[in-house]
Amino acid sequence: MNSRQRRGVILLLLSVLCALGAFAGVLSVINDVESKVGPEVTAYRLKDDVAPYTTLTEDKFEQIKMPERWLSENAVTDLRQVRGKIAVTTLREGSLLQTDMIVDQPALRPGQQEVAIMIDAATGVAGKITPGSTVNVYATFAGEREGDPAQSKIIVTNAQVIDVGELTALEPDADDRTRRATEAVPITFALSTIDAQRITYAESFAERVRLALVAPGGDTTVPDEDRTYELAKDK
Repeated sequence: MNSRQRRGVILLLLSVLCALGAFAGVLSVINDVESKVGPEVTAYRLKDDVAPYTTLTEDKFEQIKMPERWLSENAVTDLRQVRGKIAVTTLREGSLLQTDMIVDQPALRPGQQEVAIMIDAATGVAGKITPGSTVNVYATFAGEREGDPAQSKIIVTNAQVIDVGELTALEPDADDRTRRATEAVPITFALSTIDAQRITYAESFAERVRLALVAPGGDTTVPDEDRTYELAKDK
């Protein structure tokens, strides 16, 4: 083997070593990326906005793939989890679906209906009323005519709470700028038709609506004569 052939062999060996080095470098980069990203898993993203308390169906979501390590522990990875569920709050388009965004759809007894009203956070039982609670609903009304006494009335007894929403800031009514902005919580009840009418009337026309939490197993029967209170008649 002459010198020219030896140089050729050496160059060939160097080329092979360089190629092996480059290949090893690429593998190292790939392994590094995989170690940082990890395997991909299935997740679900909302196609459009979903209003609170809307029944969820599989067609409201699109399937995507993303690294498992970037997915939160409460992310929904199987759409069977949304069956029989409703949205807790407004779900925004493009958001990843998570289990804390959904709750079981309330089971209503025959003759009941869902009714949601806004309860002033300051006059409710803040933080103590949860789904499954039983409450009495009180409302205060001004006198019908000037000089008539104000009254406090028990509007509904033993109202079943089936959902408690998020604290929401409210603006004063357009025709009542003397009232300050306040915070309220949407409370959803399972009520009979007549109780649903009573509670929506109170929300619309009462000066204040308050909830009284009823102790489990307690006797909450209220005689008709005790359902209306006037300060002047207090003995």
